[in-house]
Amino acid sequence: MLTAIVLLPTAVAALLLCVPRSAARVLFLSAWVATTAAELLLTLIVWAGYRADGGIQYETRARWIPSAGISYHVGVDGLSLPLVAVTCVLFLACALYAWRQSRRVREFAALFLFLQTTCLGLFAALDLILFFVFFDLSIVAIYFIIAGWGHGGAARAALKFFLYTFIGSLALLLGFIGLYLAADPHTFDIVELTRADPLAGRAAYGALVLLAIGIGLAVKTPTVPFHTWLPPAHTDAPAAGSAILAGVLLKMGTYGFLRIAMPVLPDAWRDYALVFVIVGVISVLYGALVALAQTNFKRMVAYTSVNHMGYIILAVGAAGAVGTGQEEARRLAVTGAVFQMVSHGLLTGALFLLSGVLYERGRTYEMSAYSGVAGRAPVFAALTGVAAFASLGLPGFSGFIAEFQILTGSLGPEPVATGLAVLGILLTAGLFLRALQQVFLGPLRLPVAAPGTDRPFPDIRLHEGLAIVPLLALGVVLGLAPRFVLDVIEPASRTVLELLAR
Repeated sequence: MLTAIVLLPTAVAALLLCVPRSAARVLFLSAWVATTAAELLLTLIVWAGYRADGGIQYETRARWIPSAGISYHVGVDGLSLPLVAVTCVLFLACALYAWRQSRRVREFAALFLFLQTTCLGLFAALDLILFFVFFDLSIVAIYFIIAGWGHGGAARAALKFFLYTFIGSLALLLGFIGLYLAADPHTFDIVELTRADPLAGRAAYGALVLLAIGIGLAVKTPTVPFHTWLPPAHTDAPAAGSAILAGVLLKMGTYGFLRIAMPVLPDAWRDYALVFVIVGVISVLYGALVALAQTNFKRMVAYTSVNHMGYIILAVGAAGAVGTGQEEARRLAVTGAVFQMVSHGLLTGALFLLSGVLYERGRTYEMSAYSGVAGRAPVFAALTGVAAFASLGLPGFSGFIAEFQILTGSLGPEPVATGLAVLGILLTAGLFLRALQQVFLGPLRLPVAAPGTDRPFPDIRLHEGLAIVPLLALGVVLGLAPRFVLDVIEPASRTVLELLAR
């Protein structure tokens, strides 16, 4: 079942590329939507059959390169299953959002389907080389999406993104090879490496491996100071590409910390947990402050991703802090980190799709070009307001549940750092309220199409609503009734902390 979920999108993409480009546009779009809907249905079936306390399930293992200790090994647990689910939700939303796409539709749909395979494959991977392969292929897919369908300086932004993240992936590979060489017998299998703890008692070796893996994952997350590829990549990418980049691809970094760095390198993680706490706090405050200074709506949302990812790094760092009597707090921090990945994927994905609506109407993201838009497009204004308030962590939304758990769980192990991180919530509230006031309130002002003409600004269209509303609705459901997701995450969080405490 899991292999089918991973490979189905690429199989459909290959079939689409066999269809002549001259075929009806609706054929490619319908196949894309149908495939992503089928993926979501299959994932829901997997979720329904998943036992929360059963560890890794739906496991498949096959020989791949046995002489090098490499296998095709996939499975899901409470860390990965929620991310697989949110990935399928976001790709379906993007397929619906792109319903009016008219430029090279066949290639656009095929690239997104291939990208979906890389994302699902990474979250399901239980072999380091398999993880790395999907990690690298995701870079290739999103590069072509940004370069081929972006706007503004898309080519430059795509190149910067590719070079930054590819260098990070090379550091990641170096760390993986270090783990392989330390293991006896040599293996790239994550489950076996976790069980063996090959770098126990080898502090210097463990520090070097953690440095390599940490840099590779920090670039992807991204954290300060490895974040500079993110704003141009988001700003110049098509809206659907930005939604996947923020909602799914950034989670590859934070997921890697929980899946690989913490359980496989417990000694090194405990020794250097404070470094991750500091990086997390800096990312929280820096991301919020720089977002507050932006005049470009989409770039502002991009910097809030640096802020939100900073909370996750703070939480996983606090979980490894030295001390006793904080086990429940650490579990809460790790659970909150996973829940934040899910919440951020839904809410920031919606915000990037909404920014695409703004650009499609006005051909600019500059907030100074708009005013009073709520009078012309009240549904668009309402949806953006809901997304903004949800993203800043208002009670009743998933963002509040995630940040509450992170801050509550981090406060005991790291009180000073957590206190500073709380300021990020205040800054985030300020920047979103300023943006809402500037764009949606006041007298009507829209970008002028031509002298003497008025640029129309239609409200949310059906396909846009079908893409955005379910994301926000899920944000509300998870804010009011998070138990069905927390029940899946919490046993896996305890397992991570037990492995970390060895």
